[in-house]
Amino acid sequence: MEPIIESIPNLLPADHERAALAGRAWVPGIGPCLAAVRDGRLVDITAHGPTMADLLERPDRVARVRDAPGADLGPVAPLARAAGAAGPDVLHLLAPCDLQAIKACGVTFAASLLERLVEERAKGDPARAPALRAALQAQLGTDLSAVRPGSPEAARLRTQLCASGEWSQYMEVGLGKDAEIFTKAQPMSAVGHGADIGILPDSAWNNPEPEIVLAVDSQGRPVGASLGNDVNLRDFEGRSALLLGRAKDNNASCAIGPFIRLFDDGFGLDDIRQAVVHLDIDGARDGFALRDASRMDLISRDPLDLARQAMGPHHQYPDGLMLFLGTMFSPVQDRYEAGHGFTHAVGDRVTISSPRLGALENRVVHAADAAPWTFGTRALMANLHARGLLA
Repeated sequence: MEPIIESIPNLLPADHERAALAGRAWVPGIGPCLAAVRDGRLVDITAHGPTMADLLERPDRVARVRDAPGADLGPVAPLARAAGAAGPDVLHLLAPCDLQAIKACGVTFAASLLERLVEERAKGDPARAPALRAALQAQLGTDLSAVRPGSPEAARLRTQLCASGEWSQYMEVGLGKDAEIFTKAQPMSAVGHGADIGILPDSAWNNPEPEIVLAVDSQGRPVGASLGNDVNLRDFEGRSALLLGRAKDNNASCAIGPFIRLFDDGFGLDDIRQAVVHLDIDGARDGFALRDASRMDLISRDPLDLARQAMGPHHQYPDGLMLFLGTMFSPVQDRYEAGHGFTHAVGDRVTISSPRLGALENRVVHAADAAPWTFGTRALMANLHARGLLA
């Protein structure tokens, strides 16, 4: 496959001149570098980190990103065009996180709750989805987006559904006080902008999950945000919830990027709460195109509540975490057969964008054909030690 080579004008946020943007890049002959974006260029600030986890712990992190001295790595635009299986001899962007745990929230939008119920009842068969979707919409008879999880109204609806024999594990996390928070992938395993993302070849029903990802420090405080693709195999998860790990955690099944925008006086959680996330899918082989958008103000659980449920006195993450906030997307547009809905094809290009976070683009391949994950935590520590960056 040829790498992605076209320019992506919206890689950076629309107001990137005012944004504190931190990321990571692979520099040939050196390895992974912590990078700041300034005037459309990347600056190596690894000496002031040396990891993203370290940077996000610093109270002066915004000042470091804006002002810390470092080597100029060049303009962002050409780096954005490096893609696919970019090797160690090619300067390219990495996922902007490193040592952080990678966690994800599920069923945080009414639309995603409905689709999880469809998957559960379809048992992995996409042909059954349209009829099940219509039946569920008629049966629920309420606007789920207006029901707040854990509220008295949600409790009444749950009781009603249980009494009629319609209890579901997805309804439990969609309506109950406890959010679904699971481990999406291991630290260091996420891929970045331009890289291939992987699906299993024996999955016939899968889709991207475009999301905003909170960067949370070791004290549970959200300190920034990025974009993410929580690639999902709907047929695997629909057959059994016990296959969640198989459906979610495969080689290159987690993309984050292009950068982490740090919270400062001009950008914070309220901007996340009002963000619009766009999804564009372009089929390289069949010309298929899908365009959609998701409004974060429709989320059923506040991002801060999700961060508190993920980390606190009950569960610590000393290196912080990256927290996918969930998505309202489960594309239902037919691609191949009428009534079978959407599924990926090898070669699809998926772009997730939001005006104040930029754009994350990846290409879909089979997981075994994506670049293998070989550079883990031990390799990072050895690399930084050899460069004299560890005390």
